[in-house]
Amino acid sequence: MAEVKRQLAMVLDLNKCIGCQTCTIACKRLWTRDEGMDYMWWNSVNTKPGRGTPRDYEKMGGGFRGGVAVPGKLPTRRDLGDAWKFNHEEVFYGGKADRVHLKIVGEEPDWGPNWDEDQGAGEYPNAYYFYLPRICNHCTNPACVESCPRKAIVKREEDGIVLIDEDRCRGYRFCMEACPYKKIYFNHARKVAQKCIFCFPRIEQGVSPACARMCPGRLRFVGYRDDPEGPIAKLVDKWKVGLPLHPDFGTEPNVFYVPPLAPPRFDENGDIDESKPRIPNEYLVSLFGPRVIEVLEILKTEMAKARAGQKSELMDLLIVYRWKEMFGGFDRDPATIEWTTA
Repeated sequence: MAEVKRQLAMVLDLNKCIGCQTCTIACKRLWTRDEGMDYMWWNSVNTKPGRGTPRDYEKMGGGFRGGVAVPGKLPTRRDLGDAWKFNHEEVFYGGKADRVHLKIVGEEPDWGPNWDEDQGAGEYPNAYYFYLPRICNHCTNPACVESCPRKAIVKREEDGIVLIDEDRCRGYRFCMEACPYKKIYFNHARKVAQKCIFCFPRIEQGVSPACARMCPGRLRFVGYRDDPEGPIAKLVDKWKVGLPLHPDFGTEPNVFYVPPLAPPRFDENGDIDESKPRIPNEYLVSLFGPRVIEVLEILKTEMAKARAGQKSELMDLLIVYRWKEMFGGFDRDPATIEWTTA
């Protein structure tokens, strides 16, 4: 696999995600509006614990081990949640607005990308859930690149972004089997694989990706791994609070997460119980690996310092007083750019 000069990365603070789907819609409106892309969500935000998108993707296999790509299950459109069809024409343009209502046309689906939205685990009063946004991880060891016999998937030397050359793609879908995160889609109209491109046309113009730029919660940090003054290096390498999702998959993702804290538990008398966390540690370990316990303690320690009026570089970084500092130099105003479609 070709060596990259620099690696672009993203860190998402799960303590700030409110599940508003603004990132999802920003991506959808920009990149997946063409034929065959109606069911695609290059950016998705699922409720955890939940089955995710595609359904039960964590059990489908794939990954990168021993220097080779490992095949897994090929997700179907049913797993991904096919696009629903509604009677828009009848309601909005048929002159029947006073007599008909919006409804599903054809077979009613049994699964969708956010079918289990806002559903959690645990029992009252100690139920819990959190939101998990996902894009392509633009991995250091991308199983999709290794699995493609057409060499249609490349990892760019200049920034590590993983892209699909649709002119070379023949729709074999080995990449979809090998990707353990199942973030590659198949365009059934054009017969090619498609996925998140890290908004590379924006990156090349000095603008952060749409999902990060539009996030109202200020939770997405963007930058190069090797920039010591950038947010990525500070969160991942200095403070070590940015963790990859499922490091056990072996692909070395370049999308990292600050794991979620939760309110304390209550005992049977309704009093605060600090003896064990509301979100079970074993569940977070299953997602982010064993270091997540250490990271949660770092976050708690730094939060306590800030509450006591002491200086905390980490809390200042995560609070994001000046939002453009999240973007590692990709803070140019897109309104000042003359975009072309050539």
